[in-house]
Amino acid sequence: MKVEEKIYYYKDGSIQAKGATLNGQMHGHWEFFRKDGTLLRSGNCEYDKQVGEWTTYDKEGKMYKVTKVKAK
Repeated sequence: MKVEEKIYYYKDGSIQAKGATLNGQMHGHWEFFRKDGTLLRSGNCEYDKQVGEWTTYDKEGKMYKVTKVKAK
């Protein structure tokens, strides 16, 4: 098994998402960002699927809502 940190970028070079991968799949904590660099959403993934609680943030960085993702 190969665990790596992965960063995805928008075309302008700003960070779109970053987190851990396991064998090329999102696995572990992930953060997604708006084009202006503010945090949009964060939570955990298991083999490319969102799991557990995911937090969405407003443009000021304050917690907007928490969504519980049910395992399928």
